[in-house]
Amino acid sequence: MKQYILTSSMGKRLIGRALTEHPHIERVLASGTLVIIAGSTNGYVAEEILLRSGQADGFTRVGFRRGLNTPPGIAAPEIDFPGDVVIVNGSWQPGKTIFDIESELTEGDVVLKGANVLDTYNQAAVHIGSTQGGTVMAALSAVIGRRVRLIIPVGLEKRVPEDINSIARIVNSPGSEGPRLLPVSGEIFTEIDALEQLTGVDAFLISAGGIYGAEGSIRLGIIGSPQEVERADKLIQSLAGEPPCEV
Repeated sequence: MKQYILTSSMGKRLIGRALTEHPHIERVLASGTLVIIAGSTNGYVAEEILLRSGQADGFTRVGFRRGLNTPPGIAAPEIDFPGDVVIVNGSWQPGKTIFDIESELTEGDVVLKGANVLDTYNQAAVHIGSTQGGTVMAALSAVIGRRVRLIIPVGLEKRVPEDINSIARIVNSPGSEGPRLLPVSGEIFTEIDALEQLTGVDAFLISAGGIYGAEGSIRLGIIGSPQEVERADKLIQSLAGEPPCEV
């Protein structure tokens, strides 16, 4: 067993790389529609998928977001929102959003939507700032109504110990302040899933946190054959030096 520390941005890059080889994404890129809803982790996913398909020109992760969390007293820079990433039959459609394409999605298409919370039961939830429910409601209308596949890329830094349904009941109650919270059902995809898919190792979370740039980092344990561990070691070393995420 070996241990590795992944910073938040390393984890996002790892998830992005792995999802380029996810079987459902490979299939829908050949025939179908893939929607990558804007968010910090999904920015890495979109970047990796567009790079792999030779369509990265014109895409930047800067501005590829809607709501976000920043330290108290610090405001995020103003941006011109570029749209989500919508890829139809392998071709990127710049400027489109989930709201433009939602009614056209059909069974077998894929939507990627990030999450703000991941609990110990592997349940995810998203913050809701819009009074109409935001992008997740557009995604869920296709997921529930037409069996569109939902994949939820989310870093383990967002892990909480409580059941998210209990949290949601409190923060969504009348008189509460701040963003609401919506538990969402889909395929959870974390750094653990990424490592297992790309290298074959078994990975598990040991601890989290750090300083000197390791704030929000995770420490993972990795178990596997010598060949699998070597693949994981090379992969993680290739992520070292990934700069902090700024969107």
